[in-house]
Amino acid sequence: MSVSNGGLPSEESATLFSTLPGQFPNVAEDREQKIKTREFLDASSGVVILVEKFGKVFAPVIYDMNGNIRKISGKYEEDKENYEFVEDMVLKKRDAGDLVVVDALQWLRRALHFITRFFQSIIDDTDNNYNVQDLSPFVKNAYKETLERYHGWLGSQLFNILSRFTPNRQHLFYTLALEKHNKEEHVLRDLRMFTQRMSTCVQKLVDFYQLHDLETNDRV
Repeated sequence: MSVSNGGLPSEESATLFSTLPGQFPNVAEDREQKIKTREFLDASSGVVILVEKFGKVFAPVIYDMNGNIRKISGKYEEDKENYEFVEDMVLKKRDAGDLVVVDALQWLRRALHFITRFFQSIIDDTDNNYNVQDLSPFVKNAYKETLERYHGWLGSQLFNILSRFTPNRQHLFYTLALEKHNKEEHVLRDLRMFTQRMSTCVQKLVDFYQLHDLETNDRV
């Protein structure tokens, strides 16, 4: 994130990303590095804050993400030392016959994947100098790529409705800029960093679930 010499975001460069409770662990450089549970949960709570800015119509997404974060947090609090890393907690709980964390993390990861693809679409659109105002197609495409396969008819219809109420680019960037104008470059810089870290964590969890045969494909 954008910071001043004192290590805190300067007033000029601060964005909504600067105010979030945490950032996703930077696990891109080391394939063997595990994801710290507390950092991951704090960053996921930050994503909820971001989604809240999309409008009240996204309440079902917020409710679902918060529910899964609470489930994982509850298990983490049981034994912080042994559950320091997400991967360790999942495997220990699975071996103990407790699948709450396995399921909750799976659905939280899928939601994060959806948000990642949405944000990446905005970044790609900007890099191509299109700067499209209507972001609803990005939500639809992100949903098709990440969540649609796990949802039945009702879930698909819900997201079809949600996409229609997606804020346009100008409004979203104004919100991410803490309701200040002429800060698009700061928003984009923080959006890129946040999305890159989130995407790396999501992919690491995708690979982890496949490696340990944890993934389920049941529709809801």
